[in-house]
Amino acid sequence: MGTASIFDDFPVPSSARLMGWEVLAVDVAAKTIAIGFTIDDRFLNPAGTVQGGILGAMLDDTQGPVLFASTEGAVYAPTIDYHVVCLKPALPGRFTGKARVVSLGKTIAVTEAELFDEGDNLVARGTFTGRVMQGAMARRGEK
Repeated sequence: MGTASIFDDFPVPSSARLMGWEVLAVDVAAKTIAIGFTIDDRFLNPAGTVQGGILGAMLDDTQGPVLFASTEGAVYAPTIDYHVVCLKPALPGRFTGKARVVSLGKTIAVTEAELFDEGDNLVARGTFTGRVMQGAMARRGEK
């Protein structure tokens, strides 16, 4: 199995599709992932920048897959708590989320994610805590 193949038959959630979610790189051994997003003007706040909740959503849609990929689909950890810091205004365009697994225990997982704009500027970062569950739970009831 190739490192990114865990997502080859994975049902991408509609919210992730809306943000242009795309796996760019997976390193199972290093427990890291890179996810691409494409954000347009539908996601802007009144100031004309990407709404902070969307930045958080991109970070969340990066950190969850890193845990799933690094365990080759054995672990799914729905987010139970997260802290996001928006570091600079983000304009519509391409974004790259990069995440890593910090800690994986029997019941709790901790991940970190960073979000970069097209100019490779860090626009947001987050720390996530998830409840460890069987990876099959990520497939929305698929057997």
